[in-house]
Amino acid sequence: MRVLVIVAHPNLENSRVNSRWVKELKMHQHSRWVTIHNLYKEYPDFRIDVEREQALLMGHDRIVFQFPLQWYSTPALLKQWQDDVLTYGWAYGTHGNKLHGKELIIAFSAGGSADAYQANGFNQFTIDEFLRPLQQVAKLTGLKLLPYFRFHGAFQVNEEQLELSAKYYAQYVVHQSN
Repeated sequence: MRVLVIVAHPNLENSRVNSRWVKELKMHQHSRWVTIHNLYKEYPDFRIDVEREQALLMGHDRIVFQFPLQWYSTPALLKQWQDDVLTYGWAYGTHGNKLHGKELIIAFSAGGSADAYQANGFNQFTIDEFLRPLQQVAKLTGLKLLPYFRFHGAFQVNEEQLELSAKYYAQYVVHQSN
């Protein structure tokens, strides 16, 4: 299975969790089956090469959106990427079936605890509620949404937790069965 990991972190070099996940994927024994695609490195000006991105998607069976949850959503470039790349007639709508049957994993880090993302928690809504737009993207484009990979408490993480999370992440991205 060919896996495309779309990394959308506006400051990856200063990230602890997301950068560690990327490092682990690069070290992973199956890294030849994994393409790591850093959107902020590729498109610092937000001028996305739509044909290139669509070709990347076509060449992979599983797509991973990896990002830090920022203001209850994806970073701006990932949203721009969706707007530009997932076009009518290609990803959805009449004859828009290019992604049908491919898998999608949403992998994110959040600064707050898991308890903060509950209906009665600090943020007042669940992670599912915050990620509804991505769930709908999967549904509309025919992507099979697999369970999220999440890391809560990113600002308080210790090295042991970080290491364990990275190992689990690499295994999940490459080996998660549908």
